[in-house]
Amino acid sequence: MSKIVAISEAASIALHGMILIARSELPVSVQYIAEETGASRHHVAKIMQRLAKSNYLNSQRGPNGGFTLKKNPAEISFLNIYESIEGDIEISPCPLSKPICPFDKCIMNNVTNKMTVEFKTHLEKQTLNLYI
Repeated sequence: MSKIVAISEAASIALHGMILIARSELPVSVQYIAEETGASRHHVAKIMQRLAKSNYLNSQRGPNGGFTLKKNPAEISFLNIYESIEGDIEISPCPLSKPICPFDKCIMNNVTNKMTVEFKTHLEKQTLNLYI
């Protein structure tokens, strides 16, 4: 079955993992995030390390280690998290990124452009503090 809009498993793990971390007063382990999201421990570890490298998380090793937020939850938007994992969202007038169109107007009526702008705006407005 086809989906018009789909978010990658990595982006989903990143968003859900960051909320779990924001809700906790103690460091959150990779194992806990993996259990809560139903993802593999290895995949979660890779994603959380990427977020740590993007300066959104502190990473502490050891038996009492885990991840904590590096910034105030109000300062971290879903867009920050999403783009750390997937790269910058590109807003293009053409869904196929073609420089020249053989038609007078977009046969999709620019719906993909509108959806992308709306999705990006939505992610910008959502911050972690809204979910703790």
